[in-house]
Amino acid sequence: MPATPHLIPSLVQGAASAIQTHAEEVTALDRAIGDGDHVLNLQRGLDALAKQAESISALDWPAALQKIGMTLMSSVGGASGSLYGTLFIAMGKALKDREMNRPNLAEAFAQGVEAMKARGKADLGEKTMLDVLIPVADALRSAVERSLSVPQWVDEVSRAAEAGMESTRDMIATKGRASFLGERAIGHVDAGARSSQLMISAIAEVLAAKSR
Repeated sequence: MPATPHLIPSLVQGAASAIQTHAEEVTALDRAIGDGDHVLNLQRGLDALAKQAESISALDWPAALQKIGMTLMSSVGGASGSLYGTLFIAMGKALKDREMNRPNLAEAFAQGVEAMKARGKADLGEKTMLDVLIPVADALRSAVERSLSVPQWVDEVSRAAEAGMESTRDMIATKGRASFLGERAIGHVDAGARSSQLMISAIAEVLAAKSR
């Protein structure tokens, strides 16, 4: 990872493009078992980040991540804003006075996911974005332990995100509006899991391209 967050504009653009490209698909998923406003809320947050991306990239990593978190909390509606904000703020705190490298990134992301779990009172297997983020955290740690190259760990993270997203299809939801549907939610991928997977895969692609 770069010592300074100069990649942030590219990362935000990558995530925003992925959501825009798949907006109709994710909205259809959300309308099937959710409130139908997930994409709109995400796009509002990504737009807010895009407007501040250059100034955020001038900060150090801990401050940049906390600024991203606060921006998402204030601009994204619903539970997603609170959860994503918690993720990035916790990551920023975890990286305070630490170098931004792959081991520290893996640990910071894991701490961010733990903070999300506590905030949302949710865990793996409940048909939420955590079914993507928890496997991604595990994949990051595993990649560090095995000393994988950047292209290898990027590929593993992308595959973990996709597998996690697909796993939500056969789950019964226990959180949000989908929880009221019981078994009727089975057969539908969770919209938050799909959007998380799309953004993680897009960010991984940017990082892979920059490492070549």
